[in-house]
Amino acid sequence: MSVSNPSSPKYPAARNFAALLELFQPGMSALDEVLREQVAHFEPEVRDLAAYCLDSTGKRLRPLLVFMAGWNGRRSPELLLVRAAAVVEMTHLATLVHDDIMDHAKLRRGRATVSAKDGPAVAVLLGDALFAQSVWLSTQFPTTEVCRSVAVATRQVCTGEIVQTLGGPGAQPSRERYRRIIDLKTAELFHVSCRLGARLGGSPEGFVEAAGRFGRKLGIAYQIYDDLTDFASSAEAAGKTLGTDWASGKFTLPVLCLLERSQEAERERLLEQLRSGSLEAGVEIAALMAGAGVFRAVADEARTEIAAALAELADWPELPATELLRDLAAYLEGQLDSLLA
Repeated sequence: MSVSNPSSPKYPAARNFAALLELFQPGMSALDEVLREQVAHFEPEVRDLAAYCLDSTGKRLRPLLVFMAGWNGRRSPELLLVRAAAVVEMTHLATLVHDDIMDHAKLRRGRATVSAKDGPAVAVLLGDALFAQSVWLSTQFPTTEVCRSVAVATRQVCTGEIVQTLGGPGAQPSRERYRRIIDLKTAELFHVSCRLGARLGGSPEGFVEAAGRFGRKLGIAYQIYDDLTDFASSAEAAGKTLGTDWASGKFTLPVLCLLERSQEAERERLLEQLRSGSLEAGVEIAALMAGAGVFRAVADEARTEIAAALAELADWPELPATELLRDLAAYLEGQLDSLLA
């Protein structure tokens, strides 16, 4: 079953994700090489740990956004774009190492998390080391903008985690708070990826700013989608430990939508289940969400953000980067359809 958003702009058929990855395979290969080179910068005692994280293979959406926003039609990778992609990917990997500690996650991208494998104390320090190396790499550019952007993004991501943690299981459900957290934790790095890609790719200033706004809104849509998978997907499909958000009492959009659709007495019972951290509660809560139309409603909110992101590119239809960014937005919309199928 597919749900369409009538407000979403329509464009010619988009490339699928595999085609997008194929287009940027040279850049991704160069990115792998730069990331492998970073391992040698770590002290000998932690190189194996750093390599374990840097060899992790995910969708690499943030590097992909760097390459797309900086696309000028040439297949050969631009060195500045590759290095910028490495900076944002290292920053992102550092946040994942820390997130897995906070969430007590055992699995990430089909492998044991550093926290599960080597303990949370090692993981928190390794995350710090990865952050530090990403900042060091960002200083190797002819402009200070990369370093400045990464430093701000790192602070924002950490702030988002602090805001989320301070609330804890006792926090009151709040859409405003949820939106603030995902803007800090996810959308900021999407914003930086697109903005730096456009800047280093030599795009006009207007497009640099538009690409940044596109990235922020797409990042919000992506996090909503990711939160939806916590209830509508499976650990095997997602390649990570699912249920970590609701088990720790975090109110993601699916939970907020369910609470909004429940009677007051039922809301209290659901809150009690969520705050208990009981994994068994997830099966019942997911079933309630499906019956209450929550999955569809959450997917529609993500589509609204995708449409808003696409609107930011409306004044730049002639740029090669615009078509590619639209394709990625279409891919995300397709992933939402798949969850509801």
